[in-house]
Amino acid sequence: MESADVVVIGAGQAGLSSAYFLRRFGFDPVVLDAGDGPGGAWRYRSPSLTMDKVHGIFDLPGVHREPNADGRRPASLVVPEYYADYERQLGVPVLRPVRVRAVARGAGERLLVTADAGQWAARAVVNATGTWTRPYWPYYPGAGDFRGRQLHYAGYRGPEEFAGLRVVVVGGGNSAAHVLSEIAGIASATLWVTRRPPVFRDDNFGEDARRDAVAMVEERVRAGLPPQSVVAVTGLGYTPIVREALAKGALERLPMFSRITPDAVTWQDGRRFAADVIIWATGFRSALDHLAPLRLREPGGGIRMDGTQVLAEPRLQLVGYGPSASTIGANRAGREAARAVRRLLTAAPVPTP
Repeated sequence: MESADVVVIGAGQAGLSSAYFLRRFGFDPVVLDAGDGPGGAWRYRSPSLTMDKVHGIFDLPGVHREPNADGRRPASLVVPEYYADYERQLGVPVLRPVRVRAVARGAGERLLVTADAGQWAARAVVNATGTWTRPYWPYYPGAGDFRGRQLHYAGYRGPEEFAGLRVVVVGGGNSAAHVLSEIAGIASATLWVTRRPPVFRDDNFGEDARRDAVAMVEERVRAGLPPQSVVAVTGLGYTPIVREALAKGALERLPMFSRITPDAVTWQDGRRFAADVIIWATGFRSALDHLAPLRLREPGGGIRMDGTQVLAEPRLQLVGYGPSASTIGANRAGREAARAVRRLLTAAPVPTP
């Protein structure tokens, strides 16, 4: 077992932002990451998601990022390259691949972080494990009887494999728009279904709008409720992906079907769409199973927070959860988490970076 002032779990945007500000405040965090290399969840995106389609990459703090000149390169290559360069410039040694199995209350004033590569007794933990490893699959009657293929957006790797097939895409966010923008015209037929009518934004979604979106998610988190995603609050902007899907006529939305049959999806009014594939672009849930020993869940199913600090366990900061589970809030959350750790461990005034 090793001792550490701070352990950061996860080296995506939120984790690296936290590590940057912790170092600014005089700490030398131990950073653990389950990935085989830098890049966080970006490593696993579809190769068809090129940089000219990405609707937002927020620069990591403290290091200038040169604009990417070739928009045709996959984001799954460009962003990990950027993160790798950031780790080198920042001088943070990220230990990987290290998968954390559990975080529990240890002896004295420390949290015990148990991983497949060892144990750390930490005075504070910043958890930044994100959501990509927890794809959400909603249940609908008959799903187990469907003879075609079902996959989650996390497993989508481009349009070619859907040539000539009838494809149902479920979900109202940017992921669904990405799939539809690519498979429309390649699949023999596409159908877009969502639980709620989609909301399209025709503004530029500036800083004020971003703050408002984050605040709406924070309100639920403070109440101990499961957070909505920030994307669910923001609606769909007219990004290159959305414009492409609209131009192909692929965003003609129908309400959710009521049942899945062996070869179709059906509605209560008798409508039916014969399908070969169902793609569930239905989002993700926070990857927090390793925190189960701390018993943080409220009766409402969420984790009650004050900013990034868990109220039931002040030694734990959650970033990449709730309002910081997107590029909009991750950098701000990293700074806030580092400030909270400094207050906890030193009770000293926190300078503004």
